[in-house]
Amino acid sequence: MKLRIKYAKTGRLKFIGHLDVMRYFQKAIRRAGLDVAYSQGFNPHQLITFAAPLGLGVTSEGEYFDGEFHSATTTEDMVNRLNAVMAEDMRVLDVRLLPDKAKTAMAVVSASDYLVSVRSGYYATETDRLFGHFQDFLEQKQIEIIKKTKKSEQLTDIRGMILEAHISAAQSFYMKLATGSIANLKPELVMEAYCNFLGISYDPFGFQVHRLETYMDGEQGELISLAAAGDILA
Repeated sequence: MKLRIKYAKTGRLKFIGHLDVMRYFQKAIRRAGLDVAYSQGFNPHQLITFAAPLGLGVTSEGEYFDGEFHSATTTEDMVNRLNAVMAEDMRVLDVRLLPDKAKTAMAVVSASDYLVSVRSGYYATETDRLFGHFQDFLEQKQIEIIKKTKKSEQLTDIRGMILEAHISAAQSFYMKLATGSIANLKPELVMEAYCNFLGISYDPFGFQVHRLETYMDGEQGELISLAAAGDILA
């Protein structure tokens, strides 16, 4: 059976990279005694795949991975068993049973939403400008920024990848961005483009990014959470 597991990564564990998170959950699944399936061959490994990886230093309450299991109990029991063997800053939030033909979380991710806050001690003299012109920035027909990959740098118009954005009530920047293999936009790149728009220096350490949820396309083309693709185990 295929299960989709939702988890939160917060606090000090935001400094753990994606490969370490994968190893972390492999050990947690073993310690919790879950009936996970393994690959065949000389080097068997757990059949788990993760959705869109977080950047280093980013916290989240909307992370997912899929796993194949020979058996399962209930959502409540599996959540409790995993959390009993994990650190405080990494918590499992939900476990859902997926349909047999469901695609992996990695394959269906289409968007994520974030809260971006200004760290204490940064942009103290620019606060009014930062929170006063975000709508002007979004009303541009084009928002161009140099998007860097491991192999190249390319001037890219990111406006179409900003699906929704506004200033939140908590004096943070809320943004829902395209995520996935076809189109992928990180909130850090949006903030860099916004700082360029304002004519102020962008400091990557000046902002704290927190992912709220990860989405896929629903049957009617609407965005639904990755958890909505599965059913609660009763």
